This record gives sequence, structure tokens and C-alpha cells, in this order.
Amino acid sequence: MTVEPPPIPRAAGSLPLFGHALQLVPDPLPFIASLRRRYGPLVEITLQPRTRTLVVQDPALIRAMLTDPIAPTLDKGRFFDEMRDLLGDSVVTVAGEEHRRKRLQLQPAFARPEVARYVDIMRAETEAAVDGWQPGQRIDVRETMIHLSLDMLTKTVFSDRLDGDAFSQLRQNLAVVMDSIGLRIMLPDWVKRLPLPLNFRFNRARDAVRATISGAVAELRTSDHDAGDMLALLLTVQDEKTGLPLTDQQICSEILTLALAGTENSATVLAWVIYELARRPDVEAHVLAELNEVLGDRPVAFGDIARLPYLERVIKEVLRLNHTGWLVTRRTLTETKLGQWTLPAGTDLAYCQHALHRDPALFPEPLRFDPDRWLDGTQELPQGAFLPWGAGKHRCIGDRFAMAELITALATILRRVRFALAPGQTVRPVARATVRPGKMQMTVQARRTSAGHE
Repeated sequence: MTVEPPPIPRAAGSLPLFGHALQLVPDPLPFIASLRRRYGPLVEITLQPRTRTLVVQDPALIRAMLTDPIAPTLDKGRFFDEMRDLLGDSVVTVAGEEHRRKRLQLQPAFARPEVARYVDIMRAETEAAVDGWQPGQRIDVRETMIHLSLDMLTKTVFSDRLDGDAFSQLRQNLAVVMDSIGLRIMLPDWVKRLPLPLNFRFNRARDAVRATISGAVAELRTSDHDAGDMLALLLTVQDEKTGLPLTDQQICSEILTLALAGTENSATVLAWVIYELARRPDVEAHVLAELNEVLGDRPVAFGDIARLPYLERVIKEVLRLNHTGWLVTRRTLTETKLGQWTLPAGTDLAYCQHALHRDPALFPEPLRFDPDRWLDGTQELPQGAFLPWGAGKHRCIGDRFAMAELITALATILRRVRFALAPGQTVRPVARATVRPGKMQMTVQARRTSAGHE
């Protein structure tokens, strides 16, 4: 006898025309987190009139959604529809065979020799940034980390082909685009067609970002100069399908993807690590002891990345507690079996890494920052419970690059300065296109060396 699956519950509070937008727009994180407690492994919400979005909350179902054999029946979904408006058809926004081809094209840029060469560039840019910070100076840590991440990006991707004005404008426009995308995900499509200031701002910023990147690509083509950066490498790539070099538009899409991932996500993780260490002197002291033991007085190098396990656990715990992803989406292209449910074509699926990683059923005391929870054998997690880089064929292609960047920057910063919080100061996560820290003002303090000098 066939057992019918239980009906998929529908979240309360949906309104005509707006769906659940009024609950999501002010702060989507509490709403999304509440769904697991109230509704179980699958729950339906409305992001778009006359469509159904199923929030997937069970680790096994999330993993099935991301990996074979289900993944080939899925497109990337609503979040990536919005990202495609900026990025075009990039490795992040496409699925299926097209994704496989694009991933193969980009893989040489993230090979071990390339990442090893980038580490020296990352360290030099971090040292230059620290040189500009003065003891007693109060700075916005996340904004400072975005600036540092963009500095590293311009060297590893563009080899300084962006002048100061273009660099500054790119930074401002990327911020506008990412804030706008975060809002547009939660609003019905009809709102995006209205002549509203938020739509005008998004369109202007999106077009300006693409124009900046396109200009850098065109300049490189005319100069015929190989600077050894990612942009130059992409000029040598051939499209597997056509046998032809990538078009300027294709290169622009991939470079924009790298620009967003390499600034928005990296800067956010760096800022949260600095914040957590400022709140926990014992964890900070452990990190510093490890850095001193492994590095001594010399600067960090690529070979040290794998020799700093405690710092890696600190980063891993930040990726758990304050993950940047709050809405990862897919869409069924055909009738699809997910667990015990059969979903019709055109069903939107979504999961929230931020909520998943804070689930008390998976992580005891989930709001406690504890790097030692990642010691071998400390906890056993079901597959799909911890997804810092995604899973399956769409796992982040730049995860090794990102970890090298994070460890290099932190190993350089933490041995020279520390950041102090005001008494009682607390920073909370804010969801836009990604989850980021709210205002994070901290004071720079000189780090005393082992010899006792400032």
C-alpha cells in the first residue's frame, strides 16, 4: 500500500499581491528561523504571486536538493534570477551542462600554483592597509575590510588596471547593487517594474559596474599585455562548445562574479572574525600563540595556510555562526522527487544557511562561539547540516582562494593590531543580498610584540 506523504504546510501571514514580503523585508532572518520551529522539514511561503516557494529545512533534503540525482532536474531559482540581472550568464547563475563548461573554463584560475602566487599579493596589500591605521583611530571594520578585499581584488584580478576614481566608483556601485538585490528578492516582480527611486538606483549602479569591468577587459585586449592576473588568464580560455575565445561579455560576467564573491563575502567573514576575537581574549590569545609558533617573526606564506589549524577553526566557526547566505534557491524544471514529496515543474525551492547553521537540533548552544566544536570527533553532523561553501557540482569554485585570502589577511592583521569594542557594544547580523554585520565601529590598538615594543 502506498503511503501518502503529509501535506506541505503553508506559513501564516501571506497577503494578496505581497505574499510574505511584509514579514521578510524588515528583517528576514527571524522569520526564516521561525519556520523550522513551527513547520518542520518543508514549508511553503510566497515570494511571488501565483507561485510557490518551498523552504527546505531538513539537512538530508537540502543535500538532496544540491547534489545528484536531483540536481540535474533543477535550475538556479529566484535569487540567481536577480543575480543574473547583474552578472549575466556566469558560473554562479547558470545550471546543468552550461555550468559544467563554465566551471572547467575557470578552474585554472584557482589551481594551487595560482593561489600560491596570489598569497604574496594578498599579504602585501594587507600590510599596506595596516600601515594606514593609526592607534586610537575608530573605524567601521566591515567597510575597512571591503576596502582591503577590493585592494586585493584589483591586484589579483586586474593587476591595477583600475585607476583610483574607477576603483572608488566600482566600490560604491557594488554596494548599491547588492543592497538592491537583497530587497528585490523579497518583493514581487511587479514592484520592480514601477518607476521607483530604488529601481532607478539599481539600474544605474548595475550598468555602471558592468561598464567599469567591460572597460578593463577592452583595455587589456588593446594593450596585448599579459599581467599574469585572472583577467589575462580568462583571455586565453577557449569555449569548449565553440572552440573560440571567450567574448568580452562572457569575461565581464565571470570577473563580476569574482568581484562580488571576493569582496562581499570575504570582507564579511574578516569583519566577524575580528569582532569575535575582540569579544573573546582567550580565543584571540590562542590564535596569536599559534601564529607566533608557526611564523615566528616572518610574514605568512602560502605554505603556512595548512599549518594554522586553530585559526582555520575560528574561521569555520564564523562561517557557521554568521554565514553570509540567507537564501539559496533552486527551481524544478520537471516533476521532481524530493524526499517523500513529488514536486511539479516550476516549484521554487530555497534554504537558508544562516538559519541552518544556528539550528539547536544540529548544533548544541548554537549562539555560543566555540572554535573547539570543530575538533575531530567533537560532534557528528548529518550530511547537509554544515554548508559553508555549498555542495555538489555548484560548490563554490573559489573556496581554496577564499580561505587563503582569509588566513593571509588575518595572520597579517592580528600580529600587528587589535580592535577594541566599546563597553556593551553588540553587533547584529543584517540581511541584504547576503547576511552582513550591522554597524561595526571599533578602535584600532597597537599590538605589543613579544619584545614588549609597540
